[in-house]
Amino acid sequence: MLTPPQEDEIILQVPTAVLRTLDTVPKPISRKLPPGVSVHCLLAADLALDTTDRYAAWNAVVPTPTDLETMPLRWPPALQALLPARAAELLAAQRAKHARDAAAAATAFPALFAGDGGDRFLHAWLLVNTRTFYHATPRTERLRPLPEDRLALQPVADLFNHAAAGCAVAFDAEGFAVRADRAYARAEELSIAYGAHPGDFLLVEYGFAAAGRWDAVSLDAVLVPALAARRARRDALEAAGFWGGYALDAEGVCHRTEVALRLLCCPPAEWRRFVDGADAGEASQPRVDGLLRGFLGEYRETARGALARLAGIASGTEAQRDLLRTRWLQILALIEAGIERLAP
Repeated sequence: MLTPPQEDEIILQVPTAVLRTLDTVPKPISRKLPPGVSVHCLLAADLALDTTDRYAAWNAVVPTPTDLETMPLRWPPALQALLPARAAELLAAQRAKHARDAAAAATAFPALFAGDGGDRFLHAWLLVNTRTFYHATPRTERLRPLPEDRLALQPVADLFNHAAAGCAVAFDAEGFAVRADRAYARAEELSIAYGAHPGDFLLVEYGFAAAGRWDAVSLDAVLVPALAARRARRDALEAAGFWGGYALDAEGVCHRTEVALRLLCCPPAEWRRFVDGADAGEASQPRVDGLLRGFLGEYRETARGALARLAGIASGTEAQRDLLRTRWLQILALIEAGIERLAP
């Protein structure tokens, strides 16, 4: 009988020979696709066009098209319209990326898109999106300068679920190794961390809602309109490198948010001293906190409104609606905790 793994024990090794990477895409596929096409597209085309039984064991356990309906890219427009603002931005970028890859694949392999409108390619594309690991080689580092083009599909390791803290994953020329981050009890699930990502990213990129230590709420939806009302404010924030990217997490708001709020309530000289680090901002903190309470209250109403509208929608599947509801509840919990911390 197997004993539970101890800290730093290797629990899985995946040799390089079984990885699917840029180097394993068959030449008849890679040569038909345009130069510079993403590795994501190359791997998806390979998956969609493969008719061999080489990867039959892996194909038998990957998510089906139905399983991947939790991905917001597969949601109906009525549900997509209710995504939090940051998730909607991420979805728009993902949709554009898929459209570019699908257009390249459709030009190279029109038969792949005949009949199903590209559903087979979309399924393969989402498998790559949700199941690849970062993997760099001298060739990819030379030919593919962008990190998102250094991808590998690997069997078994892609079955690990995400956790905020989990087993360590590392690779070298020999392959991937997964090591236990601590001692585990019998029957306890082994997980890995997909990265230090907030919930909106995990929802759009992986199709699940998880609130952990890296979760955060983007405050751009409420702060940016107020800041953009005067062009001079935007210009000042852009020049200082603090335009956009405002967030609230379990500890409070980020420094970028503190800078932006002070621009709304402090004289220019005082604001500049805070930006330059010459003023810690103690004197202005009560003003900042008062403003922040108002903005968080505004976003709380946005979250409540989204949940109310969602309750009256029948579009999509129950699983899709539950995911969206869970994400808004996670956001609402962070906002209410933030308001409570600011209570006078």
